[in-house]
Amino acid sequence: MSELKASKDFEIRFSEVDSMKVVWHGSYAIYFEDAREAFGAKFGLDYMNYLNHDCYAPIVEETIRYHKSLRYGSHPRIDIVYRPTRAAKVVFDYEIHDRDNNDLIATGHSVQAFVDTNYQLMLYSPDFYVEWQEKWKVFDK
Repeated sequence: MSELKASKDFEIRFSEVDSMKVVWHGSYAIYFEDAREAFGAKFGLDYMNYLNHDCYAPIVEETIRYHKSLRYGSHPRIDIVYRPTRAAKVVFDYEIHDRDNNDLIATGHSVQAFVDTNYQLMLYSPDFYVEWQEKWKVFDK
């Protein structure tokens, strides 16, 4: 089984910090979104791919564990790892590290479910997603 992983360096913007120069907790969800977009660009699982196949993949679960504070002026990197499942969902794990010393800043997890364009839950993975999983050999045969 292949591990599919992408990384993205990013900068902390002033608009993301509070009066203590610490990144507001809600910004982490945006960093996870940026990581999903980087992953999609690298492995061909971008949001337009979902739309072109008449489905959406909304977040149905997201967790964040904060280990250290991100501060204004930090130089973080987010790593995203795809977690294969045969269920009709897309699962990712995340780690945010400080690029200067590789300290672990935060970890996270997200689950996306498939819905059709009428927002009805899809109980089976769409064909394009099954083909994508086969292309990247995410399951042992």
